[in-house]
Parts: sequence; C-alpha cells; structure tokens
Amino acid sequence: MGLLLLEALAALACLVFIVWWTMFSGRRGGERAASPEDEAPARSASDPPTLPPPA
Repeated sequence: MGLLLLEALAALACLVFIVWWTMFSGRRGGERAASPEDEAPARSASDPPTLPPPA
C-alpha cells in the first residue's frame, strides 16, 4: 500500500513540474510586441465577406 501511495505522489510531482515548466519557462522579456504587418485590419459589420480569388 505504501508503494502505491509513493508512486501516486511521484506521478503528482511530475504533473506539477510539467505544468510549472510550461507556464513559467517563456521568454525573459515576455511576449514580443506584434508588428503592424501581423495585425489584421479591423472590419466593420457592413463590409461584405472577402472571397478567395478563383483558381
């Protein structure tokens, strides 16, 4: 019974470590600022939907 509890505790520790690692191992300065080319222009509700060009 003690071995099963130890194994469950080890699995929980691994899960906590993986979550911590993925949450806090990003860039030191945070996310990069988006460049103007990356941002899509705003559309109003009255604009017709854009269709891809015919092939």
